[in-house]
Amino acid sequence: MKICIVGGVAGGASAATRLRRLSEDADIVLFEKGDYISYANCGLPYYIGGAIQEKDALLVTKPDLLRNRFRIDVRTENEVLAIHRAEKELQVKNLRTGEVYTESYDKLILSPGAEPKRPPLPGIDLDGVFTLRTVTDMERIDAYLKGRSASRAVVVGGGFIGVEMAENLQRRGLDVTIVEFADQVVASLDPEMAQILHRHLTEHGVSLRLKTGLAGIAQVDTGLQVELSDGSAIESDLVLLSIGVSPENKLAKEAGLHLGVGNSIAVSASYQTSDPNIYAVGDAIGVTHLVSGKETLVPLAGPANKQGRLAAENALGGHQAAQPVQGSSVLKAFDLTAASTGLNEKQAKALGLSYRKTYIHPQSHASYYPGATPISMKMLFDGNGAILGAQAVGYEGVEKRIDVLATAIRLHGTVYDLEELELCYAPPFSSAKDPVNMLGFTAANILKGDMPVYYAEDIPGLSPEGTTRLDVSTPAEFGMSTIPGYQNIPLDELRGRLSELDPNKPVYVTCRVGLRGYLATRILKQHGFDAYNLSGGMKTYQLARETES
Repeated sequence: MKICIVGGVAGGASAATRLRRLSEDADIVLFEKGDYISYANCGLPYYIGGAIQEKDALLVTKPDLLRNRFRIDVRTENEVLAIHRAEKELQVKNLRTGEVYTESYDKLILSPGAEPKRPPLPGIDLDGVFTLRTVTDMERIDAYLKGRSASRAVVVGGGFIGVEMAENLQRRGLDVTIVEFADQVVASLDPEMAQILHRHLTEHGVSLRLKTGLAGIAQVDTGLQVELSDGSAIESDLVLLSIGVSPENKLAKEAGLHLGVGNSIAVSASYQTSDPNIYAVGDAIGVTHLVSGKETLVPLAGPANKQGRLAAENALGGHQAAQPVQGSSVLKAFDLTAASTGLNEKQAKALGLSYRKTYIHPQSHASYYPGATPISMKMLFDGNGAILGAQAVGYEGVEKRIDVLATAIRLHGTVYDLEELELCYAPPFSSAKDPVNMLGFTAANILKGDMPVYYAEDIPGLSPEGTTRLDVSTPAEFGMSTIPGYQNIPLDELRGRLSELDPNKPVYVTCRVGLRGYLATRILKQHGFDAYNLSGGMKTYQLARETES
């Protein structure tokens, strides 16, 4: 059997090597229009910033290895121009020689990836305007910076690549501004969680222009002038466009294959396209979201590699079903780590899901062991305790906790399971009650009614006359900051001062991060009060307020 593969990065390279491991007899041809195959495109920003100093470190597998070890016919700089489905042939152009030729196939696997969006705006093709998707893109940016005394950069788009490039361009010595049309960076986070990143980026010298779009780019005597949707302009030496990607569907569309969500290549549960002899994987296809059950786009390397493996098995006659994707992701922004899995609150609302949420702000490890740092965590769950999604931002131990939660979601665990998880504990690494356990405890308390909660967005609707609003922090903490309209009774004085509270009014409690508020709520409830605790306390309230400003 002859199997041709279009695209030699994550999904395509994984498919090619899996095919050979399953069949010594298959004739495997891998086409890649670029110079490189199987490279770590997630590492490209770190080469530009200097953390990765050797380009070869990014080349996971070189063509000669596939040729010699796996006996795969690898053809780099060969672009597939068309698929002739009736003849089961490809039209291919050798970009080095200009020769156009045909190649037959029995089965075809498409892994063309996605292409960076380039809006049709004035100046978008000027010298000094870049996207970053391939090793060649990286080399062009590096050469551009080495060839001139660039000191200013504008990054258009505050997604993963945008934030990573902002950090690495700044480490390269440039003054960096992120321009983002939305009201936050990193769309996988909810706004109040992204606010922690906003603070950190600003503290490290990155300027943020949120709620602002790109209107055009002009060449001026001093470099490039980036014109913005609010009428202002920023002068720059380099502009990086990082406003998302679109599925590369040109070949499939012109071949008459069916398209799906977001103009991606539509595939079946076995990764077959509308042509049973053609499979598709990676960033070019739509996937089913594990939590929502809806078709969506998740352009991540991990799922693409797994899809390539399964498509290879099916092309050889297997019956491996496509696995749903949950979008687990992690980002480094200077000293901070931000990670998420499953649905965020914006997505849950858009889907019309009924959900609850909890916030906690634990330490990364036992607070008595030196070096503990805070982690801010948020989890969504439904009325039965099923975990819908989670987010965390902090300095250490962030991705570890989100990985545990991602596993729990994959295995259909509940918040009650989180309470019982037995996780590794030693003072330098965690606490006896790990933050993941704490998420389970707080969520279970909410569902069982042991800790009725309210949220920062509920506060403007609280009646000043019809409620008691209580801050149980210490007087010193209360003096530094509190929510307008809240009175102070420290937690340790609460039992002796219950007579100061009106038993006919609901009591809305807060503290710094929610723990003392929980204890106060338990005291109040057992003395007959209708009491509610502010989830995440003042820390979450302040983050939410900052998103409004």
